[in-house]
Amino acid sequence: MPKERTNLTESEILAHLAAQGMDNKKGLDIVMLDLRGIPSAPTNFFVICSGNVPSHVSAISDGVYETIKKATGYNPHKIEGYDNAEWILMDYFDIVVHIFLKEKREHYRLEELWADGKEIKL
Repeated sequence: MPKERTNLTESEILAHLAAQGMDNKKGLDIVMLDLRGIPSAPTNFFVICSGNVPSHVSAISDGVYETIKKATGYNPHKIEGYDNAEWILMDYFDIVVHIFLKEKREHYRLEELWADGKEIKL
């Protein structure tokens, strides 16, 4: 039986923390995409989820922020979309967090656009 890998990179740890923050706030359909094998990728990981209504989307964003801040002390480089909370993007350089209203996620289909990335099961 193969030995489970425990030496995670900083990017992997941040991605898992983001997913944990999403889960803590009941984020829906959480997906982590490893983009490191794609030369044109803008980051190492996308962490994506959905929320039901704008207040849920912003609460999920708050959960990600709090989880990463508490564990690492890191703040995102940039947060976009928080005011209307239909699609919030949180840029942590090595990972980019996307939190969508369900219908916006279905419209933009990031998982399909970046289908060459490796989906990591949580």
